[in-house]
Amino acid sequence: MRLADLDHRHLWHPFTPMAPWLTDEPLVIAAAEGCELIDDHGKRYLDGVASLWANVHGHRHPRLDAAVRAQLDRVAHSTLLGLTHEPAIRLAERLCAVVPAGLTRVFYSDSGSTAVEAALKIALQFHQHRGEPRRTRFIALTNAYHGDTLGAVSVGGMDAFHAAFGPLLFPVIHTPPDAEQLESTFAAHPGQIAALILEPLVQGAAGMRLQPPGFLSRAQALCRSHGALLIVDEVATGFGRTGSLFASEQESVTPDLMALGKGLSGGYLPLAATLTSEEVFSAFLGQPGEYRTFFHGHTFTGNPLACAAGLASLEIFEQERTLDHVRILVEDLAQLLERAFRGHPNVREIRQRGLMIGIDLVQRDATPFPPAARTGAKVCRAARHRGVILRPLGDVLVLMPPLSIRSDQLTRLISVAHQALDEVVSGCTPSS
Repeated sequence: MRLADLDHRHLWHPFTPMAPWLTDEPLVIAAAEGCELIDDHGKRYLDGVASLWANVHGHRHPRLDAAVRAQLDRVAHSTLLGLTHEPAIRLAERLCAVVPAGLTRVFYSDSGSTAVEAALKIALQFHQHRGEPRRTRFIALTNAYHGDTLGAVSVGGMDAFHAAFGPLLFPVIHTPPDAEQLESTFAAHPGQIAALILEPLVQGAAGMRLQPPGFLSRAQALCRSHGALLIVDEVATGFGRTGSLFASEQESVTPDLMALGKGLSGGYLPLAATLTSEEVFSAFLGQPGEYRTFFHGHTFTGNPLACAAGLASLEIFEQERTLDHVRILVEDLAQLLERAFRGHPNVREIRQRGLMIGIDLVQRDATPFPPAARTGAKVCRAARHRGVILRPLGDVLVLMPPLSIRSDQLTRLISVAHQALDEVVSGCTPSS
C-alpha cells in the first residue's frame, strides 16, 4: 500500500482539518538538505517556515549530524530523575552564559508547551514557599498563544484554538499589550498576581502581532513594583528569530522565568527548557520532609541526543556568526517585502520582526476574506506548486525561514509568495 494511503488510514495530523486532508494527496517528505525539503518523488521545496519555526541552521548540517551521531555512540537516553549526564550539564552551562544575565538555572522538558507549563507551576509554587498563598492569578496578553497543554491553553487567548476546552481551564486575566492597561490590571488585583506571561516583542501564532516599543521593559517594571514574576515565552522568538539571540535582549530585560523550545536543538530533536533565577530556585530548597520539591518532570527530560544537538547549535551560532548573517538578511528582507507587497490591493499590513513575517491578506475592499474560503491555505497551496512550503495562520501569510537561508533563496521565497497570492486572488489554477 502507498504511504499516502497508509497516512489516510492511520494518521491524525495536528492543527489539520482532517476531512479535506483525507480527500487530498499528501506531500510525503523523504529527505532534506540545507533549506530544502525533498519529497518521495525527489522534488525539492524551499522550507519557508523552518519546519514549524524550529529549524535554525538548515537540515542535515554536518556539525549537528555529527554531534547526534557521536552521542548515539555513548547513550541515547538516560533519565535526569536522580541521575545526570554530560550533555545536559554542558548545555545548561552554555545556556546560562548566553541568556540574559541573572538566569542561572535550567529545567529541561520536551516542548514549548511543557516549558510554559513548568514556568506557570514554578511561579505559583514560588509564591507559596514565600508565604504569599493569595498570589494565584496570572495575567496574559489578549491573542496569546503559549502551547497546547492545559496550563498553556489557560494563559492562551485564541478562541479558534482554545474555546472548546474552556471547562478544563483555570481563569486568567487577559490584557492587550498596552502599558497603561497592564498597570490598571495590576492595580485592580493587589497581592493576587503570581506572574505575567508574554511573548516578547511579537506574538507569533496571533499572526506576528508586534508590540509597541518599550512595552516589554515597562511590563518588567510593573511586575517588579507589584511583586509578580515575569515569564517570557521565547519558544518562537528565541535563537535569533528577531535578530538578537533572544528577543528580551532588545529591551535589556531579564525575566524571572524564560521558556525555550523549537530552535533550542537547532530544530533537530524535541527539547525545551525553562530558565530561572537563583532567587526563584532557592525558594525550592529544603529537606524532603519540607515538601519544597518541584514535583514536575517528563520521561525524556534533558534527553542526551537532543542536548548534544543543542550544544552543537550554540557552537554553530558562534563559529558561523549566524546573527551577523541574520542582520544582513533582515535588511534585505525588508526591501523585498516592500517591493513585493506594499500597496498590493489584497495586503492590509506587513509585519516584520527579524525573520518573523506576517502578511495580512484581505479582499480588495479591505474587508476580511470569508473564513470558509480558506484564502491563506490556498495561497500556501499555490506556493507549494512552485516549490515553496508555507503555512498560514488563518489569512495571515507567515514566512519564517531557517536562519541559514541564502539571499537568493530569500528572494525566491518572497517572489513565490507574491506569485501565489496573485494566482489565488485572480482565480487562476496552479500548474503542476
